[in-house]
Formats: sequence, C-alpha cells, structure tokens
Amino acid sequence: MSARILSTPGPVSIESVIGRVRPHLTRKRILAGIAIIAIASLAIVVSALRARTAAPTTTAPVVSQTLVQTVSASGTVTPQNTISVGTQVSGTIASLYVDYNSKVHKGEVLAKIDPSTLQAQLSQAEASLAQARAQAAAASQNAVGAQAGASAANASITVAQANSAAAQQNARSQQEAIATADANVAKEQSALALAQQTVSRDNALLSQGYIAQSQADTDRSNAVAAASAVKAAQVAAQQARTQAAAGVSQAQASAAQSVAQSSQSMQSAAQAAGSSDTAQAASAAVSVAQAQVQQDQLNVQRTVITSPVNGTVIARSVSVGQTVAASLQTPTLFTIAQDQSKMEVDIAVGEPDIGSVKTGNPVSFSVLAYPNQTFNGTVSQVRENPTTVNNVVTYTVITFVKNTGNKLLPGMTANATIQVASKSGLVVPLQALQYQPSGGRHHSNDATAAAGSPWGQTSGGAGTAIVAGRNGTVYVQDGNGSKAVNVRVDLVSGTQAAVTPTNGALVAGQQLVLSDGAHQSKASRPASGGPAGASPQKGGGTRGLGRAL
Repeated sequence: MSARILSTPGPVSIESVIGRVRPHLTRKRILAGIAIIAIASLAIVVSALRARTAAPTTTAPVVSQTLVQTVSASGTVTPQNTISVGTQVSGTIASLYVDYNSKVHKGEVLAKIDPSTLQAQLSQAEASLAQARAQAAAASQNAVGAQAGASAANASITVAQANSAAAQQNARSQQEAIATADANVAKEQSALALAQQTVSRDNALLSQGYIAQSQADTDRSNAVAAASAVKAAQVAAQQARTQAAAGVSQAQASAAQSVAQSSQSMQSAAQAAGSSDTAQAASAAVSVAQAQVQQDQLNVQRTVITSPVNGTVIARSVSVGQTVAASLQTPTLFTIAQDQSKMEVDIAVGEPDIGSVKTGNPVSFSVLAYPNQTFNGTVSQVRENPTTVNNVVTYTVITFVKNTGNKLLPGMTANATIQVASKSGLVVPLQALQYQPSGGRHHSNDATAAAGSPWGQTSGGAGTAIVAGRNGTVYVQDGNGSKAVNVRVDLVSGTQAAVTPTNGALVAGQQLVLSDGAHQSKASRPASGGPAGASPQKGGGTRGLGRAL
C-alpha cells in the first residue's frame, strides 16, 4: 500500500492519506486533535509573556567602603643604579676575571687588556723626556753664560763711560790752560813793551846826562829779560794748545769706545735674552714630555679594568681575545647593578592617564615569574619626556620598590596598577545611577527627584557619562515601590561610584534598584575625572578609571 501511495501521481490530499493510513480514524477526530495542539501552543506563548512581565526586580545593597581609582599600565623592572663599565684605551682583552652574576667589590679587577703597545709608547715617551731634559740643561747653561757676558759688557760700558767723562774733563782743563797761557803771553808782551820804552827813554836821558849809565844798563837788562819772558810764555801757550788738542782727541776716542762698548753690551743683552728664551722653551718641552709620560703611564694603568662600585655583574659584552676600540666612544665591557635589593619599575603610562599620576601614589604590580605575588612601591618620579611609538604617546613613571628575597630580576615585565585617588564612604553600583523606574513603580512624591536626575527621566540613559562632581539619582527599594534619593558622585572606578546624599537619607545596607523587569539599565562604560573611554595602554594595560555609560 505504501508503494501505491509513493507511485500515485499528482497532488495527494490529507483526507486521502489519512483515509489510507488510518482508515479507522474519522475526520472529526483528526480536526479535534489539531485544535487541541493549537490551544496548547497558545497557552505556552501566553505563559511565557506573563513570565516575562512578571520578571523580578533586581537590587544591590549600598556598601560602606573605600573606593579606589587606579591606572593600569605595564613596565620594566630595572636596578635603581646601573653602572656601565667601559675602557678608555684600545687593545685586545688578555684576561677576564668575572662573569655573569659575579659579585664584585669596588676596586676589584674585572679584566685586563694587553698592555704591550701602550708600554712601548710609554718607553718612547720616557726617552723623549730624557732628551728634552738634556737639551734644557744645555740651554740653561748657555743662558747663564750669555747672562754673564751681558753683565761683563755692562761693566765695560760703565768703565768706558767713566773714561770718556774723564777725557772730556781733561779736555776742558786743557782749554782752560790755553787761556791761561795766552793771558801770560799778553802779560809778558806788555812787560816787554814797557821795558823797551824804558830803554828808549834811558837812551835819550843818558845822552843828556840825566841818568846814570848803570840805570840804563839795568833797564836794558830788564828789556832783554822781558823779551825772554815773552818767548817763554809763547812756548807755554803753544804747549797748552798741543796738550788741549791731545785731550780733545783722547775725549773723542773715549766717547767712541763708550759707544762701541754700549753696542757690545746691547748685543750681549740680546744674546742673553735669546738664550733665556731658548732655556724656557727647552723647559716647556720637558713639561710636555713629562705630561706625555704621565698620559702613557695612565694608559698602561687603564689596561686593568676595575669595578667602580660594589654590585653584581648583570652583563658581560667581551670575551678573551676580543679587540676593543676606544677611539670614538667608550665601549661597554660590563654592566653592574649596584644594589639589587633596591629596584625600580619604569612604567609606560598613556597620555590620557598621565595627568592623574602624581609623585607619592601607591603602586602595586605583579610579574610573570610570580603571578600570585603582589609587589608594592611608590611613584618617585613622573618624567616629562614623552615616548612616541606608532603615534601612541606614553610617559615614564618611575617607581621604587624593595626587592625582598631578590625575586625581581632586571628586565622583568611588570603589570602595574597605580592608585591615583580614593574615597571612603557610601559606594553604589553604576547601574543604580543609570536606572530609571517604569511608570507607577516609584512613589509619586519622588517625581521631582527623578526629574532632577542629569541622566533624564527615561530609563537607561545610555551614552551619558557618569563623572565625579556631577549629581545623580538612585532608587532605594521601599516596599512594593522605590524612593528616589539625590546624590553627588564623588569618585568613579570600574563599575562602582562613591556617592554622598544631597537630598534624602542613604545608609549602608539599603537595597538599590538596578532593574524592575520592565526596564533594564543599559550599562555602558562609565567615565571618571579624565576623558571618557580611555584608550588602551602600552603593554595591554587599560586605565582602571570609570568609563562612559
């Protein structure tokens, strides 16, 4: 029979199928069954609608606690003081005395550089110093001799000047002697003229017999003596002139000798000055050579690399046989953490959150090595130098932390939470601030309070930011209805807000309406004192402040 049904062409009616499958069932019974099924389905739908309408009211209690506002970001654990040990000389690493994790003390030898090249430079500098000292000694002796010659020349010029002065004085005396001799000649000539006149007068008087012959003879004798005296005076005057001429010649010779001696003295002084300059230059060359020796000695000493501090070697950048060059910059050989019991965390805080972070804020963080342990520190510095990566601006926040047990190692990634604000008092869910009751569910005398809500009278208030400092309304469950209480939002963090009642009473333990079945709160991200909807932070962290709802 089934084969006949499948092979029957054309449309098949329900009545024909029923009549063929179950011929004992009547058409009336089939229709009654269909009606029963339809009525049962309708009853199920009505029951579901009633169940939805009668959904229970959702509440949450008011709590008294401290609400904390935080900023989340990631950072890197580093020692507070890391020393890079380098070298100021070039050469080949001859030996190493420390390795990773070595504990070192100040002054301890870390490595040595082959000093052979620098030692040869030192030997050359010492030889140059010895040569400079010998040249300086010779120049000093020459300067002493030249100074002695200059002193002798000065003495000679003094003697020459004295001789010249004496010769000039003698010449002046000779000139005076000429004048005296000429005066004596004139005197004797006057006496001769008088004697000759007397003889002439005696001759006239003798012929007349007025004088005696003896008187005439005496006068003649006087005239002869006067003539002899004139000749003697003239000879004396000639001798005085000859001596005066000799004195003038001697004075001129003395003056010329003085000039020549003065020139020689000046030449000796110039030679002495030149010798002195040469000696000073040689002395300066000695100083230069000494400085070069000291520099080369210092370079030899610098081939021994020592630790400048007490600490732990956390990095070694060289190996034995490696050549290091310090011509342009000092290469780093070792990195030493001075004190690993004191670490710091360099936290990268995003631009939207950095305005809330202040020095002294508490910080808690965890590291991947100890996911179940929380480390605590304090913000010690907010650095103003920005870091921009892929147009994301971050600022470094330095946090100091004690490394108890030396669990924190350099380079660990820290997931940090910075507490930027806190408020103790009444704390309510943000959903309670977003809730608006359906019609007739709250007391009629609370209509004014509901109208005063900054989020409006319609339920949800989606998209409106809940921020600190704004006013809002919460609904306290009161019997079968609710009572509105106006509040001021003091702080927003996560899905909670710290509030203070401004109109009405609100105490811990009271139940706040979050939804009444007919209307559900449309929660969106709450905002805080910063911009609503803060952007994700570097390293996957996000700002733990309130967000826009």
